[in-house]
Amino acid sequence: MEKVKTRLKKGDTVIVIAGKSKGVVGEILEIKGDRVYVKGANLVKKAIRPNQNMPKGGIITTESPIHISNVMIYNKKIGKGDRIGVKFVNGKKVRYFKKTGDLIDKV
Repeated sequence: MEKVKTRLKKGDTVIVIAGKSKGVVGEILEIKGDRVYVKGANLVKKAIRPNQNMPKGGIITTESPIHISNVMIYNKKIGKGDRIGVKFVNGKKVRYFKKTGDLIDKV
């Protein structure tokens, strides 16, 4: 898996901008290469065989990965997706929303 340059991080709130889950707002659970797992987006049903964790087995619903280009960080102030910029504040590198200028990371 190739490492991809991104300004998104685990725990960021994002909005899905393309695909079958378009419009879903959720938190990034995991980033693997150029794919992200978003809570509540791109849900699929999987059949699980009985094992120690699930003695009965059955069908579970779980998130599957989405390409990183199909998600955008969610700006609560404007209620839409936004782009991320990087600037230095007090000698510390911080991310900010391009449209409003508000900081994403705490200083």
